Amino acid sequence: VFRQTERTGKLSMKKYIISFVSVTTAMKAKAALRGCELYAEVARTPRNLASGCGYSVTVAGDIETALACLERNGIKYKAVTETV
Repeated sequence: VFRQTERTGKLSMKKYIISFVSVTTAMKAKAALRGCELYAEVARTPRNLASGCGYSVTVAGDIETALACLERNGIKYKAVTETV
């Protein structure tokens, strides 16, 4: 899940923004993802993606693993967007 950047030619890990219906759910998602040994940070959802509570979780790496982790923990999300 790495991509080569056009500008530098270096490999970088893909990042995703997962949005939720509430900040409480975003915090639970962060804890669950970290429990699955994935990088996760709660942040304000960018205005161009905003829906719901305005908070989301940024995840680096394999999105399929992250979504499976959320599903195993019973955490529902609204949308997933790949960041630039």
